[in-house]
Amino acid sequence: MNAQHTAPVAQPAYDRSNLTPGIVHIGLGNFHRAHMAVYLDDLFAMGEGHDWAILGAGVRAPDARMREALKAQDCLSTIIELDPKGKTARRVGAMVDFIEVQPDNAALIAAMARPEIRIVSLTVTEGGYYVDAATGRFDPTHADIVADGRNPDHPATAFGAILAALRLRRAAGIAPFTVMSCDNLPGNGHVTQAAVAGLARLSDPALADWVLAHVAFPNGMVDRITPATGPRERAMAEAFGLGGDPVPVTCEPFRQWVLEDNFPAGRPALEKVGVTFTPHVHAYETMKIRILNGGHAIIAYPGGLLDIEYVHEAMADPLISGFLDKVERDEIIPIVPPVPATDLDAYYTLIRERFSNPEVADTERRLCLDGSNRQPKFIIPSITDNLARGVLPRGLILESALWCRYCMGVSDSGAQIAPNDPNWDRLQSVAHRAAADPAAWLGMTDIYGDLGQNPDVVACFAAYLADLGARGTRAVLADFIAG
Repeated sequence: MNAQHTAPVAQPAYDRSNLTPGIVHIGLGNFHRAHMAVYLDDLFAMGEGHDWAILGAGVRAPDARMREALKAQDCLSTIIELDPKGKTARRVGAMVDFIEVQPDNAALIAAMARPEIRIVSLTVTEGGYYVDAATGRFDPTHADIVADGRNPDHPATAFGAILAALRLRRAAGIAPFTVMSCDNLPGNGHVTQAAVAGLARLSDPALADWVLAHVAFPNGMVDRITPATGPRERAMAEAFGLGGDPVPVTCEPFRQWVLEDNFPAGRPALEKVGVTFTPHVHAYETMKIRILNGGHAIIAYPGGLLDIEYVHEAMADPLISGFLDKVERDEIIPIVPPVPATDLDAYYTLIRERFSNPEVADTERRLCLDGSNRQPKFIIPSITDNLARGVLPRGLILESALWCRYCMGVSDSGAQIAPNDPNWDRLQSVAHRAAADPAAWLGMTDIYGDLGQNPDVVACFAAYLADLGARGTRAVLADFIAG
């Protein structure tokens, strides 16, 4: 073992040959492997739930590459916890196989139709649920959904595959599995139900009604900061003697999972390993999405415009840190509803500590990614709620102006910003138009809804965008913090 790390790598504390699958999980990214898979690994180590092992699955081309990497190491995942007091590594063995990734998802559908599969879970990113940002509802006109609606027996999407498997189970008299989203969405169970039932309605309305009546979609809140894997993370794995793993995962020590207890087909006893089961998931979820995810957006774009690479470096910058503090304390925390047994100020203090962890080395660029999907979920609802209480949230509107300025594709130093959004071409075009006509940015109703019709919001946004162009990010932040 490399001398850099003398602590042994923890191996699964159970006989993996005794595991049998009870869960199919779609989307084997870093977050799932550092979160749900770790909770199950802990439960299995207690000698419990061995019939709840995971079958990995995916519906995109990159999932096939992940399958190849994980199958080569017996589906073990390397998880490195980045505690500032010292890194630790473990091998997580909760997944026992990875289903072949196919264009028509035939193998995935067959696996989900097996009676021993009682939960199908997903991490397909916030943008993977076919939600119209302007309405907040499922979009049945999306090309992917239309294609699956026309060809339900050979679906290309995760939701089409889930629906095809449910159809097979219904025909065979097998009880439906529970569908559990592990993505960072408000009401993620409701959103998933809308996607599955909405897709069914395109080809089989009776099946849609059956889904709504018989399939459970529990809401849940998930949390763990998990950076993307690159050379730094692979070097860490090598330092632990695991250099042969091309897909190690690094993560912060903190993790949280809050779930509705709505699993008619049964579930693992996850409460024994720290999962909170509660009917008040929405309260936890609102707290996390507004304070943590919103906080990420607040520090992302000034950091990107100031050429700051890492999140902990942004937190060490007094202007970015001060901007975060002022917006959180004045505009976000006051509108977050009470959460059971939780002090919101203490929660925000914990968030600051997590953002400031230098070992995580999360990047500003990752936080800036996919603003077109994240802003409508993490920032714009807070703007709307402030307006409803008679407050013009200048800090959140400044965050929107910073995002617009970032999407122009050039930082304050003149450095080029590489494309960083699935809709980058459109965003860049509208951002450049907004330099002369700021209302054009807020006129993206699929992102901002009707905010562009509020003259106070438009005037505030226009003033900040002009000021950012004329004086730069640092001067604008300094003035905002000074009041």
